[in-house]
Amino acid sequence: MNGSAAAGSALREVLDGALDGVPPRQAAAAVERLIASYRGRTPTAVPVLRDRADVVAYAAYRMPATFEAVRAALAALAEAAPPGWAPAGQVDVGGGTGAAIWAATAVWGGGRPVTVLDWAEPALALGRELAAEHPQLRDTEWRRTRIGAALSIESTALVTVSYVLGELTAEGRQQVVDAAADAAPAVVIVEPGTPEGYARVREARTRLLAAGFRIAAPCPHDGACPIAPGADWCHFSARVSRSSLHRRVKGGSLAYEDEKFSYVAAVRPELFTPRPAAARITRRPQIRKGQVLLELCAADGTLGGATVTKRHGTAYRAARDTGWGDPWPPAPPAGDPG
Repeated sequence: MNGSAAAGSALREVLDGALDGVPPRQAAAAVERLIASYRGRTPTAVPVLRDRADVVAYAAYRMPATFEAVRAALAALAEAAPPGWAPAGQVDVGGGTGAAIWAATAVWGGGRPVTVLDWAEPALALGRELAAEHPQLRDTEWRRTRIGAALSIESTALVTVSYVLGELTAEGRQQVVDAAADAAPAVVIVEPGTPEGYARVREARTRLLAAGFRIAAPCPHDGACPIAPGADWCHFSARVSRSSLHRRVKGGSLAYEDEKFSYVAAVRPELFTPRPAAARITRRPQIRKGQVLLELCAADGTLGGATVTKRHGTAYRAARDTGWGDPWPPAPPAGDPG
């Protein structure tokens, strides 16, 4: 089992342990409101996670999906970084129960100072309880902080902001992104893979570029997004394994689900010059008899397609194995000059 899979398995295990004995009906009662909050359009002036019942619902219903989405975004940042690079510290803004710090540990391991900022004390309390079960997260600092226009972030190497911008006013979103840009040379922002979530990521991307950042992922360029506003939206998908508790709370029977998310990972050029993909696959590849159809966002800032057929040999085999959100063409194996 690789590090990412091990971290995901460990997270599901501690969630099951921490929530064992909590009536699923109690958690399920808050799920519908959480769905509306995280996918809706109305910002709130109070934390979405208000009490223990909400936190139970969030942990069982949302935390595994948030973990996988943020892990995928951080893995894309790691892929664009020089070999061996890892952030020396992390501040997670609006981190709730800590999915993003679990995700960073899955990508880079532990051993860095970590702080989680959130305005919901019940979420911080459960996050602290869960992290105590992970040897690399036990020293995490959990700090109650109002997330919004007055946010101040201490200097660090990486700021993550996941699934929180939708809770804020337009002014609050702008100031949170600006605070993240002031605090760290690497910023990763993740939102739901909805038109509204993508619009928030797109706005944050514009502000990061204006602040002097370079885009590491998913975009293979620093130019304007080629998607016409309102015509489509850029999003990706992460496979989420469901525990038995997760299935009970969600009322589902499948052992997995697919989390749709939008994200941007950006760095200051003085940290490193990103090695973006030559192109990024923007939709699930369509496999036909003897060919694979790819939709791509290219390094020249345009959208387009590619058809890879059997006559392309190794490229065809690679295309059959590639997935939505992957770089194209894939990087050669280690030691292979390409």
